[in-house]
Amino acid sequence: MAADYYYADAENGDHVDDPSEDALFMLIDDLNHNDNTFVTINPADDDPAWYASVSLLDDDTYEVERRDAHQRIHDLTIETDKAHIARDLTIWLAGRHNPNRPG
Repeated sequence: MAADYYYADAENGDHVDDPSEDALFMLIDDLNHNDNTFVTINPADDDPAWYASVSLLDDDTYEVERRDAHQRIHDLTIETDKAHIARDLTIWLAGRHNPNRPG
């Protein structure tokens, strides 16, 4: 089954359709310096006007990037709290344009 709204892919091949806050937390928690340094989140539709990513940095902090070309948003922050990152991303993702979302 394909994602209805968005999907998350990790460098190690993990893929989650329409990830919940808990699923995002687990994807972020699984990041490591050996073979899984980032997670990307993309819209499920054919118009990738936005994306988000979380990358594990060498000092064990996380670079969080959010970009939405339609709304002219480009945020890049450094975070340390995985739960906070997952919660903020969940809220941010809910605000993205999605033609598949019921009205």
